[in-house]
Amino acid sequence: MSVATTIQGLRVGDTVIDPPVVLAPMAGITNRAFRRLCREQGAGLYVSEMVTSRALVERNATTMDMVTFAEDENPRSVQLYGVDPDVMARATRIIVEEDRADHVDLNFGCPVPKVTRKGGGSALPWKRDLFARIVQAVVAAADDRVPVSVKMRMGIDDDHLTYLEAGRAAAQAGVAWVSLHGRTAAQMYSGRADWNAIARLKEELPDTPVLGNGDIWTALDALAMVARTGCDGVVVGRGCLGRPWLFGQLVAAFRGEPIPDDPDLRTVIATLRRHAELLCSDYGEGKGCRDMRKHMAWYLKGFSARQAVRQSLGTVSTLEELDVLLAQIDPDQRFNAEVGAGPRGRTSGGRPPSLPEGWLDSPDLAVDQWGVLAEAELSVSGG
Repeated sequence: MSVATTIQGLRVGDTVIDPPVVLAPMAGITNRAFRRLCREQGAGLYVSEMVTSRALVERNATTMDMVTFAEDENPRSVQLYGVDPDVMARATRIIVEEDRADHVDLNFGCPVPKVTRKGGGSALPWKRDLFARIVQAVVAAADDRVPVSVKMRMGIDDDHLTYLEAGRAAAQAGVAWVSLHGRTAAQMYSGRADWNAIARLKEELPDTPVLGNGDIWTALDALAMVARTGCDGVVVGRGCLGRPWLFGQLVAAFRGEPIPDDPDLRTVIATLRRHAELLCSDYGEGKGCRDMRKHMAWYLKGFSARQAVRQSLGTVSTLEELDVLLAQIDPDQRFNAEVGAGPRGRTSGGRPPSLPEGWLDSPDLAVDQWGVLAEAELSVSGG
């Protein structure tokens, strides 16, 4: 059976997401430049960086820029973060009524301490009533004009798993699909993702599409996840860091076509250079080059380059400087498939998550915890 036959429920407006592949929203990564590089590789859904609901309602300039898409970007997808149902609903109405996006994804998966210590992200589904109210409020505000989805983790830790109950609540609220990262907040990005949890959630939600996320480093990993879990599609995060061409490989894999080889270093360098140029076009040369610095090691992972060149790439400030440095790297190198098939980006975790005091005492929100949540609403867009 072709994988593509399982995706008829995965739609954004009139667009069927075929193949059922989603670029995970990543702070500081999935801006317009990176999304363009990825979507040029083929069809899919490419989600923006996380946008904070209160910042959107207050029309923060940076946030408004983050919900401004390229003219040829379609469908447009925004990830929304917040902890107050009313503010989340107001932010959703801005997106819908001002035609700023075609899809809204809700962030209940962020595990970073500055988010969870205020009760947001992957900490929030533990408060089951609040989680349900937020999802219901956003779906109602979207008013069937744009689909709403939920992205979440398995729970806070192994003793406080929330994904089955939260998945049911989201489905009952009428979300278009649910995405599950097979890790807890405590795991962060360590260890291996639990694909069995994705399978259990799909069994729990037979009528709602479930997308799997976690440890998809290659196109074959994506096919393996679908085969093993029965999920309706995949969400790819760290696996595409420094590898936007992964989405072209995913398109081929899901369509049963030969999977293109990873490019040689000459092509990788050309992609890196274009990425930098797109960032500079959007943000100016100074900010664009600074933003590009974190991508250097990801693009060059598995290739040989002098340490001095690598270090200088991490401080590059102009495109001219970038060109001088790239010219010092031997481009006649083949991609290291073994390195490419392994983890990329963050691998930290394995420690108790930061949570508000008394957060785990009850799955119901205490009155005195609203103050902590109010602080979470002040978070800056992008994570």
